[in-house]
Amino acid sequence: MCLSSLLFSASFNMMIPELPAYLSSLGGAEYKGFIIALFTLTAGISRPFSGKLTDKVGRVPIMAVGSIVCFVCGILYPVLTTVSGFLFLRLIHGFSTGFKPTATAAYIADIIPRERWGEALGLHGICFSIGMAIGPAIGSTLTLYTSINVMFFTSSFLSLMSILILFNMKETLKEKHKFSFKLLKISKQDIFAKEALPAAVVTFLSYSAFGAILTLIPDWTVHLGFENKGIFFIVFTLASMLIRFFAGKISDQKGRVLVIKMGLGLLVLALLVLATLDFKTGLIIGALMYGFSTGILSPALNAWTIDFSLPNGRGKAIATMYIAMEAGIGLGALLTGWYFQDYLERVPTIIYVAAVVCIVATLYMLKFKNAPKVIS
Repeated sequence: MCLSSLLFSASFNMMIPELPAYLSSLGGAEYKGFIIALFTLTAGISRPFSGKLTDKVGRVPIMAVGSIVCFVCGILYPVLTTVSGFLFLRLIHGFSTGFKPTATAAYIADIIPRERWGEALGLHGICFSIGMAIGPAIGSTLTLYTSINVMFFTSSFLSLMSILILFNMKETLKEKHKFSFKLLKISKQDIFAKEALPAAVVTFLSYSAFGAILTLIPDWTVHLGFENKGIFFIVFTLASMLIRFFAGKISDQKGRVLVIKMGLGLLVLALLVLATLDFKTGLIIGALMYGFSTGILSPALNAWTIDFSLPNGRGKAIATMYIAMEAGIGLGALLTGWYFQDYLERVPTIIYVAAVVCIVATLYMLKFKNAPKVIS
């Protein structure tokens, strides 16, 4: 499970540092905010479907769908070389993360004892983070020394490998239904799990900053003097991976709320550092702090969501949390791209605003006591 997620993560993350410049080379510099926004839009739209299908058809088939989308898009990027073609592919590519992570989290919750969910999700997050770390490094290196098309094809190959691993995994859903188009009919009840609202609110607010970071950091990294646009993502992901060894287990022992508050506090500090220290060392320090904060937050928020979920509705609860995440990333990226427009002097202001949004998330968490409300 972890190896499949590592390959999947690397396959789409390896593109991120190179896409802003690639879109500019196609003549679409003004659309940089759409690189992440379109991706997250379809990821968010697909969540209700993936949540329902995960709970009805099975975990493994839905994970496979996500990897297949990545495989196909990687092949098509070198073919559709217009601005409209590129943006269309970003829209389609988002379906991949709309399906695979939802089914993955449900699968992990099925095979791991309840009292160790945080630890297990932290371990899985480490492997996903390894993919996030090596992906940008591989992508930037391939683009630098070969071509961006080689990078796209490599992305497709990694997603294919993640699919092949899934074929050896045993399905965990006990009451499975055969797929039918009737299952694609979504009601209001399928879209949103109200029991997961607290985790969804915090996820939305905290991940809006990530949307801004994804849009700004590649250009900001070059502006500060780095040649490799993926350096921030390498440092950030390694830091995130390191802290996950402890954060998930601590959330099992000390409570999700305490750990989430700690993660949010560190996230605010990281953003302030990135906005204030506009030189190479400042970027590295900010990347380290940002990585630590997300490594603390991610397993705790995932486990908190599952704590709130109903036994027969894990897929829907997880999908709700992911919808909030995609909405936060997408809105953050869209607004950032709209205001940024390649004016580098605007970068600190945008990051300061992102920090304020994360402060709001921290204030929201003050209403919760340090114990998850477990629904049985």
